Amino acid sequence: MDLEEGLQVVGEFGPYQKRAVAVLVLTQIYMACQSMLIVLVGTTPEYHIEQQDGVPYSQQELHRHVTFTEDIDSIVTEWFLIKQQAYKVSLAGSLFFAGLLVGNVVFGPLSDRIGRKPVYLTGLFFEVIFGYVTACAPSYEVFAVSRLLVGLMNGGIGLVCFVLTQEYVGKSYWAMTGTLTSISFAVGIALFGALGYFIRPWRVLAAVANTSGVLFFLMSVTLPESPRWLYSQGQTEKAEEVLRYMALRNGKVVKHLTLKRVGAAKARNRGNGGAGVLQLVLHPVLRLRTMVLMYVWYACSLVYYGLTLGAGDTSGSRYVNVAMYGLVELPAYPLCIYFINKHWAGRRKSMAGFLCLAGSACFCSMFMPENSGSLLSVTSFALLGKLMVSAAFNIAYVYTSELYPTVIRNAGLGVCSMSCRVGGILAPFIPSMRALHTSLPFTVFCLSGLSAGCLGLLLPETLNGPGAETLEELTNANNSRVLESKALPYDVGKWKSNRK
Repeated sequence: MDLEEGLQVVGEFGPYQKRAVAVLVLTQIYMACQSMLIVLVGTTPEYHIEQQDGVPYSQQELHRHVTFTEDIDSIVTEWFLIKQQAYKVSLAGSLFFAGLLVGNVVFGPLSDRIGRKPVYLTGLFFEVIFGYVTACAPSYEVFAVSRLLVGLMNGGIGLVCFVLTQEYVGKSYWAMTGTLTSISFAVGIALFGALGYFIRPWRVLAAVANTSGVLFFLMSVTLPESPRWLYSQGQTEKAEEVLRYMALRNGKVVKHLTLKRVGAAKARNRGNGGAGVLQLVLHPVLRLRTMVLMYVWYACSLVYYGLTLGAGDTSGSRYVNVAMYGLVELPAYPLCIYFINKHWAGRRKSMAGFLCLAGSACFCSMFMPENSGSLLSVTSFALLGKLMVSAAFNIAYVYTSELYPTVIRNAGLGVCSMSCRVGGILAPFIPSMRALHTSLPFTVFCLSGLSAGCLGLLLPETLNGPGAETLEELTNANNSRVLESKALPYDVGKWKSNRK
């Protein structure tokens, strides 16, 4: 039997897989806290500077003449990151996202080569270590470097964690486990806002938020290696052992579980020897598919973070605002689960539809008055756009993991995530385009959403289709074309025959 049949025998989503996936999903709460940390520990309170004869103070003298009028403890108040030093708060946040970008690129191919579990556990271990360095940093320089390293680990294990939630279960449950991961991350943002409300000293907040990582690391030690990865590497016997262990923990007695044998040398030729970032360029199917997916991920990130920054300048408690940034995403995920499993919608049409709706919401906001107090206002359409792009973003994760074979899945996700981080880096500059014209930012978001939605329709549908384990299976699959029947006009008849 093949691996998919083996999972059906042991249970596609049995009690053991539910516990394993729960550990990985809950780890997203810890990762969300690390992602949002700079928002609270980098708070700049109101302050007053005593002036003498109008002569500006040097940075060394400034701290003796500054009075903070708010009772807030942050890296700003400790290291006096104001005036000429204020950029350092944003720099620390940028370093974290730079680490995410590098982690996406490095950890994805690495886990495809040496395995999911060792890369995941190593990354989580060092993220916890560097997280405590953040909390105990004796200077800003140490703090900034620790944020870079935490981001590096966070970006890497985020991908591996997501892939493991997919590869432990049957393909029919991929959409659900992927959506649960996104829900947990959104809940983690909200919980971090609540945690910050009760814990005000920034060092204590950083330490407490990081401590949950210790718990999740200990819970993750007993997780098995991905049976899909083992099988794709030709380690068939080890894959069978993992499946039998799952069957035993699921309460099933499986006496005869034998997978189709794939030689180790052949697996390396079909897997590690040919898989990797380079194959995303050389393989004709993967090349076109990756180009489309990179733009989709870039547009999702640009619109999502751009709308967050544009609609997030609201008054009120900073802690409530942080919580709302997470909670506003939650309605998007039930919509995802409903649409992507319907045969008339599926992954492709759902992702494209939500992207187009996000773009359309931004288009409508261009015609709304700035300070309208009615329900139909700029803020309302901006939040609607964020809701739609959150749904598209979630589907992109699930859809992308299904479009890539097992042997190159992490590499593909890593490159797409790199494109996503580029969109996130550019997003803060888009709202500043209001200086040229008030509707220009929403014009950019509108065009990005609509163009990405249209390009997404070029991808093949993966709902209820067999998942490819190797590059050879991808080449032979019916859904291997990016443009489907339009890709090779001379082969239309054969393509239609295969589709039937």
